[in-house]
Amino acid sequence: MPKYALVLHGGAVTMDPSSISPEKEAALREGLQAALKAGWKILHRGGSALDAVEATVNSLENNENFNSGRGSSLNLQGEVQMDASIMDGRTLQAGAVNSVRYVKNPVTLARTVMEKCEHVYLSGDGAIEFALEHGLTMEAVHYFETEKTRQEWLEIVMDEAKVPQKDTVGAVALDQDGNLAVATSTGGIEGQRKGRVGDSPVIGGGSYAANEACAVSCTGDGEVLLRGALAHEVYALVKYKGLSVQEACKEAVQLRAEDLKGDKGFIAIDTDGNIAIESNTNVMRCAYRIEDEEPFVAVWREELDK
Repeated sequence: MPKYALVLHGGAVTMDPSSISPEKEAALREGLQAALKAGWKILHRGGSALDAVEATVNSLENNENFNSGRGSSLNLQGEVQMDASIMDGRTLQAGAVNSVRYVKNPVTLARTVMEKCEHVYLSGDGAIEFALEHGLTMEAVHYFETEKTRQEWLEIVMDEAKVPQKDTVGAVALDQDGNLAVATSTGGIEGQRKGRVGDSPVIGGGSYAANEACAVSCTGDGEVLLRGALAHEVYALVKYKGLSVQEACKEAVQLRAEDLKGDKGFIAIDTDGNIAIESNTNVMRCAYRIEDEEPFVAVWREELDK
């Protein structure tokens, strides 16, 4: 029997360590732990990988300390613009949405698209209408506009030289039946153009899962990840080159590094329960648990090397 396991991330980014206060770091660790617990509880009881990754990402979407759902960044117009995707490694069924407003949990909308829509991908008003048709939980604008995201938006608007934040959340899982799944969700980049789409909702860009190889979720600079189709790259390196998920993620980080410059982070898991967490950043918010082993939680990339 394979080792059931769950890996999650709350974003990979290169930043000044002093910009994360002890209080902020503690809040991030607490949020990662809560999300890990939500997903692992499902796996431990024999639930599906698909249910586990959705529950994990829901927890992160409900936490304003992460750039998804409630904590989403604001676009150039000061509006929330959320993207998400989910994929079942057993069937290759997938669902994705982008430029969504009002929907409390975009990843649940992506799963609803996967299971109840004839299409794989819905965007903007069409995605919102689909959410309403299926009774998904909606929230008013003020639910998403936290004090933190509003202040960051103001700083971007007032200072063009300020580097915008770009984070993502995601999860990959292997269940007790040997099935893989992935879910990824994001609020995008602070001050991004209206209608901008990054890697997170793109199948093969920011998410991919197939039982014959692995499940992978990406984080970092969306345009870079998208141009490299880096989620599918990890999958292909495992399936066709025979690399381990750890080796595949390391190779994907370096893929055409002179052309694909920017922050890149990956979490992955294969059908034997081997996991990988890789990034070229100094911050890699992540957590994992393998069966009844002790859970692991990290905020800094260097923690992964200890």
